[in-house]
Amino acid sequence: MSKTHGPVRYDVSLLTEDDLFLFNEGSHFNLYDKLGSHVITADGTEGVYFAVWAPDAERVAVTGDFNGWNKGSHLLGSRGQSGIWEGFIPGLAKGALYKYHVYSRFHGYRADKADPFGVHHEIPSKTGSVVWDLDYSWGDAEWITTRGARNRLDAPMAIYEVHPGSWMRVPEEGGRWLSYRELAPRLAEYVTKTGFTHVEFMPVMEHPFYGSWGYQITGFFAPTSRYGTPQDFMFLIDTLHRAGIGVILDWVPSHFPSDEHGLAYFDGTHLYEHADPRQGYHPDWGSYIFNYGRKEISSFLTSNALFWLEKYHIDGLRVDAVASMLYLDYSRKEGEWIPNAFGGRENLDAIAFLRRCNEEVYRRHPDVQMMAEESTAWPMVSRPTYVGGLGFGLKWDMGWMHDTLAYMRHEPIHRAYHHNQITFRQLYAFHENFVLPLSHDEVVHGKGSLLGIMPGDDWQKFANLRLLLSYMWAQPGKKLLFMGGEIAQWREWHHEESLDWHLLQYTPHEGVRKLVTDLNRMYRSEPALFEHDCDPAGFEWVDCADWHGSILSFLRRGKSAATVLVGCNFTPVPRVGYRLGVPFGGTWRELLNSDGEAYGGGGMGNFGGVAAEEIPTHGRPFSLSLTLPPLGAVFLKGEAPQV
Repeated sequence: MSKTHGPVRYDVSLLTEDDLFLFNEGSHFNLYDKLGSHVITADGTEGVYFAVWAPDAERVAVTGDFNGWNKGSHLLGSRGQSGIWEGFIPGLAKGALYKYHVYSRFHGYRADKADPFGVHHEIPSKTGSVVWDLDYSWGDAEWITTRGARNRLDAPMAIYEVHPGSWMRVPEEGGRWLSYRELAPRLAEYVTKTGFTHVEFMPVMEHPFYGSWGYQITGFFAPTSRYGTPQDFMFLIDTLHRAGIGVILDWVPSHFPSDEHGLAYFDGTHLYEHADPRQGYHPDWGSYIFNYGRKEISSFLTSNALFWLEKYHIDGLRVDAVASMLYLDYSRKEGEWIPNAFGGRENLDAIAFLRRCNEEVYRRHPDVQMMAEESTAWPMVSRPTYVGGLGFGLKWDMGWMHDTLAYMRHEPIHRAYHHNQITFRQLYAFHENFVLPLSHDEVVHGKGSLLGIMPGDDWQKFANLRLLLSYMWAQPGKKLLFMGGEIAQWREWHHEESLDWHLLQYTPHEGVRKLVTDLNRMYRSEPALFEHDCDPAGFEWVDCADWHGSILSFLRRGKSAATVLVGCNFTPVPRVGYRLGVPFGGTWRELLNSDGEAYGGGGMGNFGGVAAEEIPTHGRPFSLSLTLPPLGAVFLKGEAPQV
């Protein structure tokens, strides 16, 4: 039977007048310490303090398992003109279930709402919030003190994108997903073995519909309880950090779902979203768009970004669907959107929010990275705000992903006529600080797996995939690969099933995994391949014009004398005696060959290295006579002579 706790006390508050002022001004970025539910002791009495923003509510009550879900026994008090309702319930403790019952001033609206600042919620499809704390004994101090060097633009960054519920499941128990604590050692060991530097989790924030993959969030301050408690998620992050692996979270400040228990129509008004559907409703996703011009929303979202960085030790946020935030006419026809004050299509409020948020994140945490998934040619996304940029550290290169996959889909005999698709990127490669993604979006909704879209018979499919991955690791830019790509999964990713780990018993699949491991090893150990990832000083074409042979060759340079030559043959025809110009003589050692037998290839290569000859080629004084394997890539390293 539910136990009714003491009456609400209104003489206890965590909110100062300064807190209220900064919140309403849009400059309070630690709201998670003030709003929501907090277990505290007041005058020697333990209990829970509640605070929620609902300016157009007539009354707000806390209803829960402690009072039999009574909607009138524990009313909160209004805090002046701030729009915040608060109160302290003595005797209440961690673990209590609760919601806010909101009585609106308008339209007779009544609704039970989950806590917007709740740090823990019931397992969906239940929708209640849970009184909880964020106490945890972290063991990642060494990682935190050194991560700045690992997150720099001149450091290697190879990201493994993971959906925690489908990376690995337990077939003996009905195919259930792993908990955060079960996932932690398995994922840390696997990522260490394959050599990735970071893990990026698709959104872990609480979401009611599992099939949204986490992109339709109702609990912005809570990791989903499907896999465990907040402390369990902290254990996962802590375990990865102790293994020397960074953690990036997908963050979705672009929209939120219409579920009644969530943010939508929170106090009987469009509180978090725009009232006009031409600004506040997203036609593609059937979700609401935040009102970025409202100061309290800026406080809410920026506090949310900092919450994950500060309470969960996250090393970076990948901001989802930035393009949908920047453009008022995004995915809208004429007449379905409202121009800005100057008649343009740019969302000035969203731009201001993104800049302010990025500034605040980097001010407090200069050792993390903010990454934008931005799919247009918006200028200076990853440039500082003081020069007019949006202030992100990195941007996903969506154009590279689409162009490259379109090129790889062509039968090799046709690639000569689409050579521009594989070379175009270098016209803009250094306009931004880019991440090269082969993400989850490219292996769902009928697009096929990376292996599945490759042309040819099975041998050619695997060779093409190894070539694609090698070309990606050779290009300037940080790397991101969605789980399953590294084992050459045949079928599309499905969020309700585990990856097909059994494929690793077969040589071609294990060969691709070995290749990715060696690509990561080479990338991390050769400064020429990462120090100038975001700087044109690190890239130089040898020959981008051999369209007839579908061959690309280029040099990668670091800050030292070492240089890496890359040759990519996008046809199944071996090229023997293929001459490429190099800047200096000596022996050029073969670092990696995607056609290696260990990777499931034919083993055609250059016997470990090639001596440069003083035969001028491609405008350079020396050249190498190389064997370029069919549908293969080779990496050769040369050392400039000391002067």
